[in-house]
Amino acid sequence: MTSTHLYLADDHQIMRDGLRLVLTREADFTIVGESGDGAVALTEIEALNPDIAVLDVEMPGLNGIELAEQLHQRRPAVRVLILSAHAEASFVQEALRVGVMGFMVKSSAALDLVRAIRTIRSGATFFCPHVSTVLAEELRRRGSEGPSQAHLSEREIEILRRIADGQSTKEIAFALGLSGRTVEAHRAHLMSKLGIFSAAGLTKFALREGLTTL
Repeated sequence: MTSTHLYLADDHQIMRDGLRLVLTREADFTIVGESGDGAVALTEIEALNPDIAVLDVEMPGLNGIELAEQLHQRRPAVRVLILSAHAEASFVQEALRVGVMGFMVKSSAALDLVRAIRTIRSGATFFCPHVSTVLAEELRRRGSEGPSQAHLSEREIEILRRIADGQSTKEIAFALGLSGRTVEAHRAHLMSKLGIFSAAGLTKFALREGLTTL
């Protein structure tokens, strides 16, 4: 069994202890390092090169969003899961912008943490139910006219069209000359902008907008 190497960054020791307790119960997870300081975490993650970094939003040195952005530039293969005590839409959207592949509130960590890591490990994005609700409410707040492709970049529209045509992340990445991680980041941005959090929902939207005829 191939082990998934994890790095934990949270400035509360008791939180790191709790995360470690949950994660070390899984035979295929190995915690390779941890820190309570974002700047220290950046240095250690660059050296250790884990598969997934689990990051708190609020930390000294660098906060979780800043750290995720640095990792996206320096260690793009390291996938990032953000944990936060709160899930304001602005935090979630900024996390998606810098390439984070998962966002969850700490109150759901005991129930969803293992599932979130396995989901991210597979190459998919993960939002806990509370975060999904926050994103959907933010979309409704912006206006009742419904989602529109006008808010999407050309690259996002192209990826949306290919998702609707049934292409996998790997197929899309190959066709567009992108990494799988980059495709997943674009997919997460699509979901955030449109308030649609499933491939089926994206396909229906693409059909409605005339982006695909299947």
